[in-house]
Amino acid sequence: MAICFQFQSPLKPITFPSSTTKRVPIFKCKASFSTTTTTELEPVFTSVKSFAPATVANLGPGFDFLGAAVDGLGDFVSLSIDPSVSPGHVTISEISGSSKLSPNPLFNCAGIAAIATMKMLNVRSFGLSLKLEKGLPLGSGLGSSAASAAAAAVAVNELFGAKLGVDHLVLAGLESEAKVSGYHADNIAPAVMGGFVLIKSYDPLELKPLIFPQNQELFFILASPEFEAPTKKMRAALPAEIGMPHHVWNCSQAGALVASVLEGDVVGLGKALSSDKIVEPKRAPLIPGMEAVKKAAIKAGAFGCTISGAGPTAVAVIDNEEEGKKIGQKMVDAFLEEGHLRSVAMVKKLDRVGARLIEGVPR
Repeated sequence: MAICFQFQSPLKPITFPSSTTKRVPIFKCKASFSTTTTTELEPVFTSVKSFAPATVANLGPGFDFLGAAVDGLGDFVSLSIDPSVSPGHVTISEISGSSKLSPNPLFNCAGIAAIATMKMLNVRSFGLSLKLEKGLPLGSGLGSSAASAAAAAVAVNELFGAKLGVDHLVLAGLESEAKVSGYHADNIAPAVMGGFVLIKSYDPLELKPLIFPQNQELFFILASPEFEAPTKKMRAALPAEIGMPHHVWNCSQAGALVASVLEGDVVGLGKALSSDKIVEPKRAPLIPGMEAVKKAAIKAGAFGCTISGAGPTAVAVIDNEEEGKKIGQKMVDAFLEEGHLRSVAMVKKLDRVGARLIEGVPR
């Protein structure tokens, strides 16, 4: 018996859960990219600067429905009111950290998300100038496009008084993701919201934050080789159908993964994220040395290891930073010895905040 996977879904509108609920909310996104206000808003800042973190997505059996934000890595967006820009439009005046990105806002992740957010806010009388600082390499498996989109959406929202909630900001970023790398929210949702986020449904889009306990240590060991793995290319390697045994196995491991996050069980989390039998086996051979890197990480003491997003970054988990540094070196060695790729390793905590304003000049 085979199960067919459909990897894309049409965009649907947003409903907000009650702000008085005491439970962890599920954000049911049932609004379109049309305007959310009938009157035009005035800007509260003349310029702002925002930041959005890197993300690790898929997490083994969590393909396309589970991701987490990573502290200390990400992209910055600076945004300002610019009288020289046509009202209702955005221009990209500068891009640093990458020479490959288009300055055309219609073909740039930050530009697409900024435009989508402007439409939601009904911005018609002001033109905006945007500067993008890339802290993440392209095609790294660390949510590079999502970080740019999240930072831009937050920047526009903050410039006009932060009227939109995270559900709309995720949708604005998802507009960007859909045009650049496919309709998947497991990067953009944690980039906007922080922490672990479960994509409960795509039709309609429903987002559920998973709260990892504050008193439990969790470190991501990220080994990034000098190798680009474009998301579209890596998605092309996915099987169109899977057998029932693998479906049952991955479902059980995805359940274990979610339970481990909620319980703060880093050992269980690592074991579950290492257990994918559907996506990782197809993608790992496309990344030189990946299989050896995973073995080296686990042998060195990591609780688990898998491909971050579409790759080529390998992500392992541990509960001790110093041990993480030693494991990272073993992963770097394996990439060089088995994949003939130079790489760098970093040990990072979970980002619990998500995209945020870091500077603002009042109007």
